[in-house]
Amino acid sequence: MSIRLTYREALREAMREALQRDPRVFLMGEDVGRYGGSYAVSLGLLEAFGPERIRDSPLSELGFVGAGIGAALGGMRPIVEIMTVNFSLLALDPLINTAAALRHMSGGQFSVPLVVRMATGAGRQLAAQHSHSLEGWYAHIPGLRILAPATVEDARGMLWPALLDPDPVLIFEHAQLYNLEGDTGEWETLDICCAKVRRPGKDLTLITYGGTLGKCLAAAQELAGQGIDCEVIDLRVLRPLDDKTLMASVCKTRRALVVDEGWRSGSLSAEIITRIMEQVFYELDAPPARVCSAEVPIPYPRHLEEAALPQVSTIVAAAHRLCEGASG
Repeated sequence: MSIRLTYREALREAMREALQRDPRVFLMGEDVGRYGGSYAVSLGLLEAFGPERIRDSPLSELGFVGAGIGAALGGMRPIVEIMTVNFSLLALDPLINTAAALRHMSGGQFSVPLVVRMATGAGRQLAAQHSHSLEGWYAHIPGLRILAPATVEDARGMLWPALLDPDPVLIFEHAQLYNLEGDTGEWETLDICCAKVRRPGKDLTLITYGGTLGKCLAAAQELAGQGIDCEVIDLRVLRPLDDKTLMASVCKTRRALVVDEGWRSGSLSAEIITRIMEQVFYELDAPPARVCSAEVPIPYPRHLEEAALPQVSTIVAAAHRLCEGASG
């Protein structure tokens, strides 16, 4: 039976199901308990599961992420919530120097089955300390699995397999998606290894993830009316990247446009384009292109914020530039 939920509700149901299935699972973070989470994702879980399993933490990302790592090493299955990706920078040391490295440093004797959830992205006028898309930074780090659910179904279905992973998993939830509505079926375990084709097409591959998936689908619909048939790939998993799905699509369409809310310099989009050039260069009819955020801290005023971010109009314009001469 199909159930209609918001992205926020899907995340909440995923946590509720995990807490019910495994007594080792608990949620920890700032305001996750009595307040119900900064984006109301954990609303009602404290009343259902009690303070032992829904733990409000002090305002110290360094401290409570470290505590989560310790709990994971002790046999628990912690879900640690960080309010926003910008604040996760305070926990870089335990995440990168401990969680990501411990399996390697212990010669495989120890693993850290930790899940860290955080909001990412812009579009809500929250200014430069709450709006950046830094998931590409974390995708640089061996030892981490990076997930970016862009649909209600993925928001609900990715948490449980993340908790089963013996190594740390970071889940990036775009803040613009929390009110997104969608249908999801009965509880099921989803793949956290592969990208997904969200729209088939033959003229151009649009590669994206998270908060820009909806913009790419809207751009693809607009382009279809203008004679350009786009295939839309939702990465879903930013590390490890699913090269097989990406290259199969690019070989079919012979053109690639990456849409990434991160900055261009040193970005995930740069990595994807490099892999395309390394693996399927001779299949291309045009150089790969990308649409990224402007190289500035995300502005507060709405008109400046919108100008700084990828938009449907900029995606459509980039697609037209890429397909110029396609019929020649």
